[in-house]
Amino acid sequence: MIYYNPKLWFSFIFKIDKADTLRKLFPLIISVAAYAGIVTFLLLDVLHVTKDSILTRVIYIHQTIGFVFSLLLAFRINSAYDRWWEGRKIWGSLTNNSRNLAIKLKHLVDDDSASFFEYAIPLYSRVLRDHLRDSYTYEKDSIIAIDANKHVPNQVASSIIKEVYKLNKAGQINPEQLVSITAEITSFTDICGACERIKKTPIPFSYSVFIKKFIFTYIVTLPFTWAFDLKYFIMPIIGFILFVFTSIELIAEEIEDPFGIDANDLPLDNICENIEKHVGEIFA
Repeated sequence: MIYYNPKLWFSFIFKIDKADTLRKLFPLIISVAAYAGIVTFLLLDVLHVTKDSILTRVIYIHQTIGFVFSLLLAFRINSAYDRWWEGRKIWGSLTNNSRNLAIKLKHLVDDDSASFFEYAIPLYSRVLRDHLRDSYTYEKDSIIAIDANKHVPNQVASSIIKEVYKLNKAGQINPEQLVSITAEITSFTDICGACERIKKTPIPFSYSVFIKKFIFTYIVTLPFTWAFDLKYFIMPIIGFILFVFTSIELIAEEIEDPFGIDANDLPLDNICENIEKHVGEIFA
């Protein structure tokens, strides 16, 4: 995730980083601008089509669907941002629940068990991060046996609850305390399920394809309406319009799965580091 000062907006105009859609779209922009130039050349210089031609009536179609198009793109980016923000809230809950669990266990367990929980609680956040990225990072000094071919977050949560039950049987945790602690551990699995729901339920295929086809059709028909007034100035204008519309779709595609490593994804690495830091401070 990119951290920035939103008040320095003027500097953003002249800065291009790896998250900027202009990098990705530049070849397509050049191609579409060239297409617009070829269409203009054929209409005006080869076919000598006049401004009174029936082709210019296509502009009424653009005027009719333009408003609907803007609403469609607005809904697209809003739905993607909702998924991004929901993911951030879920990981915020994981941070708070990790702290709460550490605080409760701090005053109940002995030093050996405290060392286990000091490692296992932050470990859950790390394996959940890797699980959502379809990867697994082997930890050499891990005190929990993990099978990378199975659901890793479930294995870590199972180890934590197993240790809690063992302490309950040993009398270090009474039944009332067990209920409170179990609720925190259960929330870990609920958080994992919520993240998996976001990751594995993308925007419906037909909806995503329709938007792309809509953008393509809208752009390729513009030269037939504007060429007579703008002539070859239409080339940079068409390129700019393509940049605006397609950038919205690219941004939506990137943030609708917020658990990856793209520039605009959630800062999961930093969140995991904060959880490890705060849990360590609690058990210190």
